[in-house]
Amino acid sequence: MDRIPITKEGYEKIKAELERLKKVERKEAIKAIEEARGHGDLSENAEYDAAKERQGMIEAKIAELESKMARFEVIDTSKLKGNKVVFGATVKIENLDTGEIKTYKIVGPDEADISKGHISILSPIARAMVGKKVGDEVIVNAPGGEMEYEILEITFD
Repeated sequence: MDRIPITKEGYEKIKAELERLKKVERKEAIKAIEEARGHGDLSENAEYDAAKERQGMIEAKIAELESKMARFEVIDTSKLKGNKVVFGATVKIENLDTGEIKTYKIVGPDEADISKGHISILSPIARAMVGKKVGDEVIVNAPGGEMEYEILEITFD
């Protein structure tokens, strides 16, 4: 069973989602099924079918999150430091072809969100940067072709 790296913040967010599913969503689904049962014949009861389908989706999501949580390796990024790119680092890079500068935080696959600048440790760009230092150039084999970047800054928060 492979371990899945995740930041402390990401773990807490997923834990809260699991609690919400168990304590709120599950109860609402059960209540909707009970209400739909009260409407009579279950063989032609669209409300009942929809409520049962929703309950199944909620239970599947709960099972998925519980499975992932058992495999999570929580990494407290506040204790990280150094001069190399590792999981949890925030890295400022410059695209050497366009001059565009971007900043990314390297996080676990379950907390990646490009709109927040959070990229998965499994992404091509993160994998290319891991182990590199400020001033190093990295070549990323991206779906659109090779891209070359320079690491400008590495920070930990």
